[in-house]
Amino acid sequence: MNNPLQKWSGNTSKNILPSQLHPRKPPGSRNSRFLVLGVVGLVLCLLGLLMVLSASSVNDVQIYDNVWHHIRRQSIWLILGLVACIVLIQIDYHQLRRFSNVAICVAGFLLLIVLIPGVGIEVKGSRRWLDFGPITVQPSEVAKLAIILFCADRLSLKGQELTLTKNPLKLLLGVLVTFVALIMLEPDFGTTLVVVAIFGALIFFAGTQAKTLMQIFGVAAIGAAGLAVSAAYRRERLTGLLDPWSDALGSGWQPIQAGAAVANGGISGVGFGESTGKWGWLPEAHTDFIYAIIAEETGLIGSLIVIALYMIIGFTGLSTALNAPDAFGRLLAAGTTTWIMVQAFVNMGAVLGLLPITGITLPFLSFGGNALLSTLIAYGILLNVARQSK
Repeated sequence: MNNPLQKWSGNTSKNILPSQLHPRKPPGSRNSRFLVLGVVGLVLCLLGLLMVLSASSVNDVQIYDNVWHHIRRQSIWLILGLVACIVLIQIDYHQLRRFSNVAICVAGFLLLIVLIPGVGIEVKGSRRWLDFGPITVQPSEVAKLAIILFCADRLSLKGQELTLTKNPLKLLLGVLVTFVALIMLEPDFGTTLVVVAIFGALIFFAGTQAKTLMQIFGVAAIGAAGLAVSAAYRRERLTGLLDPWSDALGSGWQPIQAGAAVANGGISGVGFGESTGKWGWLPEAHTDFIYAIIAEETGLIGSLIVIALYMIIGFTGLSTALNAPDAFGRLLAAGTTTWIMVQAFVNMGAVLGLLPITGITLPFLSFGGNALLSTLIAYGILLNVARQSK
């Protein structure tokens, strides 16, 4: 299959050596993407620890009488995530193919059983978590990883014609629709958007025909618009985006308080730990709205630095995909990069009042063990591909 962004040369002689087609680069050049991704990811993780400590401290003292409650849990998940990331860097990513079928089946099973009353944990009207003793598992996070692995495996098989009527695209569309339906039953519109975006990036980088891409993207756009207005609370969030003051104590409360926190930060911020938004004014300050606390305490300068770090991941991740050793690596890198970038864009857009609130976390920075662990697992795969890229 052809890389849609690859530039073809006119010379197709079989006598050309691989080294002539892809001249060997110095080791430093070869590993530059790996180093950049590694450093930026680590910086975001450490910044996340600091901001979770700041954003959750007031709430932890009031409820748990322990300022370290959330930061201790986040530190444990970060250590587990970094260990998983390092392990995945060391192995040959081609070995992950053998787990693709198992991963998609496990993810589908978890998405199904979480909907069963009494099995899935219900919080604020959403049933998104499973309780396994000392830990809880969020099936939608497993689903993101499974979609990337399963689709990358099937789409990178040689000799496949990617059309709507032939495998593997027909099979993958069936899996996507099933997963979207299960995730929306939780309900979780934000994660649905991320999963669809991941799938779109995968079929694009797999070389799907332009006509087929337009058909799929058109149906996805219509479906997203329909889902956005299909439930009363999602319509309220759209109203809160357009005119939050129309229901200032209801749907507009979070957008208004997030905007106040961002504005209060000014250019250089009020200082670490000095946020006023976390004193009960801004709900979910340490999870969905941690970017508002970052903006308040570090100001415009810190906010732009965070955006710049995500942009570096985006450009370097896509560069890794384009220079991957093979189609499987290209799709793994493209899917992971899209996941991180789209989720960060949706989260920050909601905090800044540019997009409706969807309830998804900010990768690397927000509190949430499942989200952090799954992101670092995917990031380890991206680093693995970057380490072996041309």
